[in-house]
Amino acid sequence: MTSFKHPSFQDRARQAADAKESALRQLRHRPQLDAETVAKRKAAAAEREDDRARKSIAKKVAAAEVEQAKARARARAAKPIPTEAERKAARDARYAARQARR
Repeated sequence: MTSFKHPSFQDRARQAADAKESALRQLRHRPQLDAETVAKRKAAAAEREDDRARKSIAKKVAAAEVEQAKARARARAAKPIPTEAERKAARDARYAARQARR
């Protein structure tokens, strides 16, 4: 078994340059896309963007509906604070009912 040889800076720089050159060579030799493929890809991208926009709008509408429902529930649950006269009338009614039972 061979031992690990620590590469020098020049070796690492040469390896990086070779890798970069290899990637550029592969990029140059890649076949060009025809107009039909490019148009299909652009149409698909536009459709995806439209779907995202529709979903975003639907989420906003749903959130607004939930907020409205919560506001309606809070409004129904909120009881008005009785005035002093209303509290006195309720107290007098309870007293009268208690007296009527005796």
